[in-house]
Amino acid sequence: MKLGAAAAVTLAVASLLAARADAQDKVTFGTDWRAQAEHGCFYQALATGLYRQHGLDVTIRQGGPNVNHRQLLISGGIDFNMGSNAFGALNFVQEKIPMVAVAAIFQKLPAVLIAHPGQGNDTIAALKGKPILISTDARGTWWQFLKLRFGYTDDQIRPYTFNSGPFLADKRLVQQGYLSSEPYSIEKEAKFKPVVMLIADAGLPAYSTLIETSQKTIDAKPDVVQRFVDASIKGCYSYHNGDPAPANALIKKDNPEMTDDLLANGRNLMNQHGIVDSGDTKTLGIGAMTDARWEEFAKVMIETGAYPKDLDWKKAYTTKFVNKKAGM
Repeated sequence: MKLGAAAAVTLAVASLLAARADAQDKVTFGTDWRAQAEHGCFYQALATGLYRQHGLDVTIRQGGPNVNHRQLLISGGIDFNMGSNAFGALNFVQEKIPMVAVAAIFQKLPAVLIAHPGQGNDTIAALKGKPILISTDARGTWWQFLKLRFGYTDDQIRPYTFNSGPFLADKRLVQQGYLSSEPYSIEKEAKFKPVVMLIADAGLPAYSTLIETSQKTIDAKPDVVQRFVDASIKGCYSYHNGDPAPANALIKKDNPEMTDDLLANGRNLMNQHGIVDSGDTKTLGIGAMTDARWEEFAKVMIETGAYPKDLDWKKAYTTKFVNKKAGM
């Protein structure tokens, strides 16, 4: 039986779409924690079809306390990883592991120090000599910068276990936090607005929320890397400048603990403080990285003693996939 013209066209379109779906490159991306507003760029690219438009079938694997996506990236278990900060990229170099940062989604590290109001602890410089709750991870990263730049000493450190109880019980204490997390929960629980100091604004030149992949993937599939970076960046513009609802729906699906208030708070603070779109992004586009900024960061951290003087820090990143605002 012969098909009618309309039916033939429908069948041809269906076949074409099926062929295009089969041609999608499968990509797995691991985040650094459970789904949250800070991951909005990637969830927006997934929810709005940007990844599929770039020929990618993307699976986002959310991180968590018992998830090691860094190790999965090294072993080839995932294609791309969200590096929490630029320290991790330098660690790859120091450990001689061929993993490379291909985009910096955050221009600023969202780490903060939090203090009680009315205690004279209103600036990072004023905290020299004061007791501060600091985690083990922070001691080896941005704490070293604070020691170098502001004269902090290790005897100021009090153990931080990601519980704000000790801070709330003692007005003299200062604690570390994340811009969109602890200040919000402290204000909700204790009914006061804490003093929040963004460490990046004190001069720490570290990128954050980096897209990382292996040198092997860069060499074998540069087009896939480029398309993943491009779509993720477009997701950023959409999430931060447009309607974030599509991403937020997926975020809440992956992490039911997220609420509309938490998501709105996170997005607003990122926009307010220029976490994603500031500095070099104004001319180079979101995701921007520059040799000068990486050199500044590496030299500062080498000066702290956190890394050896002969560290080949240029191996930590490549700018070939970013800095393309004019061509987007």
